[in-house]
Amino acid sequence: MKLTLEEIAKLIGASVHGESSKEITGINTLVNATSAQISYAVSHKYKKSLINSNAGAVIIDKKLVEHCPSNALLVENVYLAYSILTHKFKHYQNINHFKTALQVKNSYSKANIAESCIIGKNVTIGENTSIGVNCVIEDDVIIGMNSLIESNVTIHKGCEIGKKCVISSGAVIGSEGFGNARDKNNQWHPIAHLGDVIIGDDVSIGANTTIDRGSIDNTEIHSGVKIDNLVHIAHNVIIGSDTAIAAKTGIAGTTVIGKRCMIGGMVGIVDHLTITDDVIVNATSTVNRNITKPGIYTGFVPLMLHSEWKKVGVWLTKLDKITTLLKIKLKNIK
Repeated sequence: MKLTLEEIAKLIGASVHGESSKEITGINTLVNATSAQISYAVSHKYKKSLINSNAGAVIIDKKLVEHCPSNALLVENVYLAYSILTHKFKHYQNINHFKTALQVKNSYSKANIAESCIIGKNVTIGENTSIGVNCVIEDDVIIGMNSLIESNVTIHKGCEIGKKCVISSGAVIGSEGFGNARDKNNQWHPIAHLGDVIIGDDVSIGANTTIDRGSIDNTEIHSGVKIDNLVHIAHNVIIGSDTAIAAKTGIAGTTVIGKRCMIGGMVGIVDHLTITDDVIVNATSTVNRNITKPGIYTGFVPLMLHSEWKKVGVWLTKLDKITTLLKIKLKNIK
């Protein structure tokens, strides 16, 4: 797909600040974009990345135009404009590419594939890998050797599975991430996710677990990771090697979890966080801040209005100081 900036401007309702005939072939982050790609910046938080970006064009509002080193597409709602554009560069699965395992069995003679499976184009399946009944393997998927894909698993377009992996029944790899932009009428517009899911070697993924593809960059599950049943991993999450995650945990988008971590059951991890190596998070905890020091962490409080929680949170963090002060005062009274 190639679009000129003039064509993109008409699509997203932008004005071009620069070369309108410039051709764009894809979308990327400010950090990774090339001169043939377009990116976006939603606020001054990204000013430094914008200034240093090699992107051929950037979708921004007029407040950031002075910091844009290349062509700019000026809009009022940057995130909404970006959401519209993503659908033009999304490579959707063509269902006409699908064939039954029987039709393609000669291409995968060294793998064991159930007859009821559906296989897309340009799929690589490693030697001694077994794929159970009713699985769907979409276009351009790579599965390493000696892996086990149990029944009713869906591996979406472009995802990669390493060697000696086990994916249990009902798991979905590469599902569309949860991202939406609001317009002036407060209606939601979905963002097409352009990244993939990359899974390392010796990874196990439990039944009915879902791993979303990245929005632009990939979602990454590194080698040796063990994931229980009913876990949700959102777009752009990175999980370091040999980390274990128990059932019903939810990890929000763009969070990075380090190596050798242990995440208990029903843990909720907020988006855009970083958790360092060798961290243990106890069951049912909520992680809403970065964890920079290895150790065992627990965190849960009753549900309340957020305005009340902010007051309670301040006092909770000062309880040790309050206790020390009270002990001193009591000692002086005696």
